[in-house]
Amino acid sequence: MSSKPITIYDVAPGRTLDGHYRVVRANRQGGFSTAFEVEDTRDGSRWEMQLFPSGLFDKPDQAGEFRSLLEPWNAVACESVSRVRQVIDIPPDGLALITELPQGESLRTRLNREKRLDRDEVVALGMRLLLGLAELHGRGLVHGDIKPYTIHVQGRGADTRPKLVDGGITPGLWTAKDLGDKTTLIGTPYYAPVEQFGGDAPDVRSDIYNLATVLYESLCGVLPWAGRTFLEVFQSKLNDPPPMKKRASEVEVDPALEEAIRHGCLADRNRRYASAEEFQHALQGLGPGDQRTAT
Repeated sequence: MSSKPITIYDVAPGRTLDGHYRVVRANRQGGFSTAFEVEDTRDGSRWEMQLFPSGLFDKPDQAGEFRSLLEPWNAVACESVSRVRQVIDIPPDGLALITELPQGESLRTRLNREKRLDRDEVVALGMRLLLGLAELHGRGLVHGDIKPYTIHVQGRGADTRPKLVDGGITPGLWTAKDLGDKTTLIGTPYYAPVEQFGGDAPDVRSDIYNLATVLYESLCGVLPWAGRTFLEVFQSKLNDPPPMKKRASEVEVDPALEEAIRHGCLADRNRRYASAEEFQHALQGLGPGDQRTAT
């Protein structure tokens, strides 16, 4: 990380940034910073703001590179992906990302409370998030760090409405800071595929692996990977995910649904689904969730 001092911004409630974003409160903890709920004083609308201070960047041009990687997210328009409103400069050499304000609760909060979700909810979760991934991948973008903390949910069962947040932030920072050189894990160990442990950049199939791992956990109440340390998790991931009965003996799972999910988190990236559409087709018809397919 950078040895530069990190600028401390005054983000107390009531303070205003960029002339019109009034801080309402701290909203949640993002991967690299606290996310704040803000009000646009021009029209009263509410948004979320994440600050990326200059101290995160080793060189002046890295902030600009990070900005250039975030700006294409402005064009993403999908109900399953948090909308980016704008990226603004915060002197000196810092950035703020203004996005749609997440509603509901994080999937992590729901799983911590309920341990696992019912079949219909898991299918709906998968189908609707894959619509979002198809939109992202079709624009040449990847999320890069899908996990229960970066999924917010509203509704229950087949009516579950999920939304991906923090898209592009983790891989964007790694790229801007020149860390993606096969020396640093990009992503979160339990959800990242084997190839990312060697520093490979996230791609379409790593997003699919992330999501399949989330669906496995949501259905069974446990992750497919054993181990507590970084090395133990990595070694567990070298093998294909175990049958769900092996990880959660008390859970009864439709074999077709189990196979659809496990195929997404295979160790060999070339054996996984090649696209979000392929994963959707595997889930289609397995539950009363949203049966639309990505086009």
